[in-house]
Amino acid sequence: MTPHIGQRITAQFDALSAQEQRVASFILDHFDDLAVYSAADLARLTGVSKSTVSRLFKRLGFESYRSVKDHARQLRNLGVPLVIDANAMQDEAGAPFQRHLQREQDNLQRCLNGIAADQFAALVERLANARHVVMIGFRNSYPLALHFRQQLIQARAQVRVAPQPNQSLAEEIVDLNDQDVVVLFGFRRRPAAFASLVNALERSPAKVALIADPTAVNFASQVDWLMEAPLESLSAFDSYATANSLICLLANGVLHRRLGEGRERISAISDSYADLSELESPIMSVDWNAQ
Repeated sequence: MTPHIGQRITAQFDALSAQEQRVASFILDHFDDLAVYSAADLARLTGVSKSTVSRLFKRLGFESYRSVKDHARQLRNLGVPLVIDANAMQDEAGAPFQRHLQREQDNLQRCLNGIAADQFAALVERLANARHVVMIGFRNSYPLALHFRQQLIQARAQVRVAPQPNQSLAEEIVDLNDQDVVVLFGFRRRPAAFASLVNALERSPAKVALIADPTAVNFASQVDWLMEAPLESLSAFDSYATANSLICLLANGVLHRRLGEGRERISAISDSYADLSELESPIMSVDWNAQ
């Protein structure tokens, strides 16, 4: 794999001139801003000449500053964990908490603004009444698939995660029919075979919902529902708070769509918890009629 710009800077940093090191350090500290800065901006902000900026990029293996910006944009879209703002987590009068809160709110607002009410209702209806619900997720998407299954199975039966550890997918999707729904999680840094899976699911009779970050938009025409959950955070690691909030919204929607059956199922599960002594805290009985 071709080294990204951060790796290239680290590998060559000691061999750079003092002025080049100044630009290189600025790039690492303001990676997220490369898309809006010009070469002249970098020169002005670091106090060096434009020729120094150009020389640095040549040494790092880039033909032009445009190629650097394209490279930076591609890395962010792929979810490569780079520190994009060295000052983002500095504890100055609670600043990182406020900035984190604002970023999370922005992510959630973007997610909800992108969901049409009729499409949401249609997906909830399908999740509530499908014969089988199959959750599929790989890498960072796997915990989301597992969590959604755990929430949904409180309200209805026949919800599973595929594939099981160290197993293949073919056996899991070969029997899907038009009464089934697949919830596919496709957050960035997806495995190489992800596109092949989408193609296979498109050919299947089952309905398919894709929950992913905006980089999955190219798959929109191949699925029945695409719900985007942005992952942007203050620094290197993506935030899945919005994705989990969307799962909560969908799971609650399904429960309220089949409220009578859901209440009975939750009650039966609670009784089983007690019979099996599975939970540390005692289960309190709930009078659903009082709700």
